Amino acid sequence: MEHLPHIHDTRAEKLFGHMPAPEEFAASADLFKLMSDGTRIKLFWLLCHCEECLLNLSAIMEMSSPALSHHLKLLRACGLVESRREGKEVYYRASGNSQADALHHMIEEIAQLSCPR
Repeated sequence: MEHLPHIHDTRAEKLFGHMPAPEEFAASADLFKLMSDGTRIKLFWLLCHCEECLLNLSAIMEMSSPALSHHLKLLRACGLVESRREGKEVYYRASGNSQADALHHMIEEIAQLSCPR
């Protein structure tokens, strides 16, 4: 479509020319679906403020290690969480990318939380 059927002003037509591809909107929708779970939001928020091993995270979250591992796997797959191994322990933390930073800020704004000091 080159032109919109009704021209009220040029803003909509200009936006139409710069609209991201449908795949980009689908990727955003997938991220929001992933974060529609309160447990994952809580876990991600926690990992934005500390790096911790699975056993301690399980205790903090009051979840079994296998259940928590499932949530961590999903968060890692979309690039929000990263891990590092030290001996037998695996430590998790929020990724330092712009997507994770934006999501962290959004969670704190929506929930009206302030970062711990």
